[in-house]
Amino acid sequence: MSDTAKEMILVLDFGGQYNQLIARRVRECNVYCEVHPHTLSLEKIREMAPKGVIFTGGPNSVYEKDSALCSKELLEMGVPVLGICYGSQLMAHILGGEVKTAPVSEYGKTEVTVEDTSSLIFKGVEKKTVCWMSHTDYIFRVPDGFHVTASTPVCPAAAMEDASRKLYATQFHPEVMHTVEGKKMLHNFVFEVCGCSGSWRMDSFVVSTVKQLKERIGSGKALCALSGGVDSSVAAVLLSKAIGNQLTCVFVDHGLLRKDEGDQVEAVFGPDGPYDVNFIRVNAKDRFYAKLKGITEPEQKRKIIGEEFIRVFEEEAKKIGKVDYLVQGTIYPDVIESGLGKSAVIKSHHNVGGLPDYVDFKEIVEPLRLLFKDEVREAGRQLGIPDYLVDRQPFPGPGLGIRIIGEVTEEKVKIVQEADAIYREEVAKAGVAKDLGQYFAALTNMRSVGVMGDGRTYDYAIALRAVLTSDFMTAESAQLPWEVLQTVTTRIVNEVKGVNRVLYDCTGKPPATIEFE
Repeated sequence: MSDTAKEMILVLDFGGQYNQLIARRVRECNVYCEVHPHTLSLEKIREMAPKGVIFTGGPNSVYEKDSALCSKELLEMGVPVLGICYGSQLMAHILGGEVKTAPVSEYGKTEVTVEDTSSLIFKGVEKKTVCWMSHTDYIFRVPDGFHVTASTPVCPAAAMEDASRKLYATQFHPEVMHTVEGKKMLHNFVFEVCGCSGSWRMDSFVVSTVKQLKERIGSGKALCALSGGVDSSVAAVLLSKAIGNQLTCVFVDHGLLRKDEGDQVEAVFGPDGPYDVNFIRVNAKDRFYAKLKGITEPEQKRKIIGEEFIRVFEEEAKKIGKVDYLVQGTIYPDVIESGLGKSAVIKSHHNVGGLPDYVDFKEIVEPLRLLFKDEVREAGRQLGIPDYLVDRQPFPGPGLGIRIIGEVTEEKVKIVQEADAIYREEVAKAGVAKDLGQYFAALTNMRSVGVMGDGRTYDYAIALRAVLTSDFMTAESAQLPWEVLQTVTTRIVNEVKGVNRVLYDCTGKPPATIEFE
């Protein structure tokens, strides 16, 4: 752990869908935070020496045979603990309280009454406040030593605490934006209860990471898997600061990039660009298309693309000479969505869950592995990377392979490249791009009847996506101006061969993901 991370909050994951949001909210307080599975050993927790621990929600009932539990000893270490939803029930269950199926389940926005305004958790919180509930069980009886600090008409223990033991619990979810004063509650836990100073900053992260990379790699050689996206670009510049020309950036053009993107990446990182790095461009379109032929299942596509990337990097490493380290731009959402402990795998990211079992490198180096997207952008600014690169639209490693529903073919890639280029051009021209977290065109596998030039067509439908998000872990659909969507639709249908229909995706995350596959 770096020097900047010594003051930390540990989030123990019990399978909750909001685990990453908890970590994100804590980091917004300038306090370092990590998410680990609930099976993390007491020995490891003591070694990490967290200033506080947060238990996440989870899908189980604490009284079921195979439910996720933790050691009572963890609650007796003297380290402040905050239990959220399932985590609150778990705390009650372990310490002798009673958890039952609630007579009335609570889902959604709920008015909560703060019963103890002197509670440190509720410092500065309104007596009546709206919180997000999502539970079918509830704390029927609080453990000895605890008292109720908040309630709802159907949940008498919406929050409880034993301040003498620094144990706190909320049945609701303070980490989600629907809990109006949730950030304040988490801030109170981190500062008022745990006594954190809030000294974690991105500039100190950059300095300490460069130092660690120098020590770790020494005189060795490293190969950076450069996609040209924000994450891999920041990782490349970090490594170049640490080890200079011991680094070679390999850009694999897998034929699944946005229109003209390969040339744009080469212009930035190639010999005529502003960065003094060894740069190799590998045109591997045909081998990727061949591997993806006939494949329609999203996870299989991701894993095929991930493995083929590794094989290309291994081949290039052999040409360079002895290369021990493979550098990737993996970030925290990639890690979490690819599965953490027993949490659900949302989708395998090609550089995490999509890695093959065998990788012919001594080590994989992922300097951004514990950063969220906005933190990566801030690290990029600290490194002096220009805004036009740092603020670039996110683009997944598997590229258009996961923006094409069903089988990937060269024809389909061409369709989605052209449609996406038109969409991005018109959104930028309209001046509405700045506030969008991500926007792109995807190709559905739906074909439908249309009429063009007095003739019948039977062509594909393009789906447009635009979302508002601060952390890429949750998102809501953006309400783009109708005239912009009309212009984009008209241009795509008229200019892109093979498309006769354009749809707009209005789904948030959750229940959808930002990408289509």
